[in-house]
Amino acid sequence: VSPPRRRDGMKVYGDHESGNCYKVRLLLGHLDRSYQWVDVDVLARETRTPEFLKKNPNGRIPLLELDDGSFLAESNAILWYLARGTDFVPVRPFDQAKVLEWLFFEQYSHEPYIATSRYWIHYLEARERYAGKLAEKREPGYAALRVMEQHLAEQPFLVGGRLTVADIALYAYTHVAHEGDFDLSGLPAVRRWLDRVAAVPGHVPMRRRQRLAAPDGG
Repeated sequence: VSPPRRRDGMKVYGDHESGNCYKVRLLLGHLDRSYQWVDVDVLARETRTPEFLKKNPNGRIPLLELDDGSFLAESNAILWYLARGTDFVPVRPFDQAKVLEWLFFEQYSHEPYIATSRYWIHYLEARERYAGKLAEKREPGYAALRVMEQHLAEQPFLVGGRLTVADIALYAYTHVAHEGDFDLSGLPAVRRWLDRVAAVPGHVPMRRRQRLAAPDGG
């Protein structure tokens, strides 16, 4: 008999197609944790309302609300908090530090280029408007992907030979990098890693919204 599923009073405020929000949902899927999802429309500036800013003065998602009423922001901080004491954070201090190294890499060397490009193209549907800025994002984004390619050519996952929050954090935007015009065809190790991550039991796909029109008319 399977043990009863853990019941939590957690809420996750987010947008299903945001990679940073998807990270949290993906980890919770692997942990089989129950929670309430609260949709937040970034394009409608719902993160800038007085009500939301009381929860997170930085006005960003994802945002985790715990059952004691406390809040935790920043996607990778949420991942670390939820994963502590589980198999998704290694036991060895050095391996833990390597996971953190990849989490910092994701936010500083990967997300600003790949996720931002995707936002302009996929969310705003404003490729022409941001053409110059997209060109500036191209090489740094590919540089980050090449770092991953070199590392993953030697091992199946980012740290310790198994899925950790490092993989979850980087999978989120890498698996939709094509939506920011990043071509992964020349990165075979990255593509094999994406398949491995998606094949781990507990994996949940990113949900998609129905798109009726470009938000900015572009």
